[in-house]
Amino acid sequence: MAPPPPATGSSAFARVALVVALGALGLWVLHPFLPALVWAVILAIALWPLRERLVRIKPPGRHNLLWPALLTLAVALVILVPLIVVAIQAAREAQDAVAFWRQIEEQGWPVPDFVARLPVGAAQVSAWWQANLSHPQGSSEVLKRVDQSINHSSLVGFGRTFGSQIVHRAMLFGFTLLALFFLFRDGPALAAQGLSAARRLFGPRGERVARQMVASVHGTVDGLVLVGLGEGFLLGVVYVFAGVPHPVLLGAATALAAMIPFGAPVAFGLAALLAAVQGSVTAAIVVAVAGLVVTFVADHFVRPVLIGGATRLPFLWVLLGILGGVESFGLLGLFLGPAVMAALVLLWREYTAGDDQTVA
Repeated sequence: MAPPPPATGSSAFARVALVVALGALGLWVLHPFLPALVWAVILAIALWPLRERLVRIKPPGRHNLLWPALLTLAVALVILVPLIVVAIQAAREAQDAVAFWRQIEEQGWPVPDFVARLPVGAAQVSAWWQANLSHPQGSSEVLKRVDQSINHSSLVGFGRTFGSQIVHRAMLFGFTLLALFFLFRDGPALAAQGLSAARRLFGPRGERVARQMVASVHGTVDGLVLVGLGEGFLLGVVYVFAGVPHPVLLGAATALAAMIPFGAPVAFGLAALLAAVQGSVTAAIVVAVAGLVVTFVADHFVRPVLIGGATRLPFLWVLLGILGGVESFGLLGLFLGPAVMAALVLLWREYTAGDDQTVA
């Protein structure tokens, strides 16, 4: 067979256009599932060191199904079990709220003890409370106005939207687990192909950028997720000793909030408010002070070391990447933002240092 003719400018342009068109078409086909695929990649990168340790303990067999299946099941349980516990607790709290609502309709709502200890406006608040909520007639009028302010049709619409969102999120979660299983199974081959593609497209610099983005995901997971869980555990212990109601639930909420920059003060501020409402001003002060100390140490000492060391970025750029990523991509931006910033800064450093000089 005769060798193919050399590529001309028009044929090379046609091939590039075809590749771009096919890539755009593929993204358009996959765009409903791109969040699930990105989450699967992030989870696989974060758990890859654990997968490597398990593989060294027991090498994969011919079909390589054991460790991918067990790791995927573990991820599903770690995510689903807390959600189920929170849902059960929320259902119990809803029942208590309904019972409390009926009680104040029938008997009124006495002035809480903490009102008398307010530093400002205690007499005015107490007088308003006694006039409007302390007796059944007044509380019924207030609750009636609250009921009238809520549109029934808007509640129905909210319920339908909420239900459809739950179904959509559950479907994406299922696809995430499915993709995660195949990433755990075929990860080494996929990583080698990705590095080879990066080298062919961008040269040695492309491989360095890819490795730096993976390292930034590791650092962000350690700095956000692990540190957030640690903050939630420590403050949960504080909630228990301070006598804050529902300390386990509030500790879990604090851990989730602490994964987002500036989110932890909202959680422990709510816990301090609940302690104050119960009449324990000392416990509220203890919770607030402990929360400020824990978050100050985590945000100013622990997170900069974990995230900045892995991404080789000053923490200011890490913070901007996280906040900008959340603004642009939602929760995915917690990990995508620092990864993108790490790649851009690495390219900038290599460009300003010269093509032949790499970054230490």
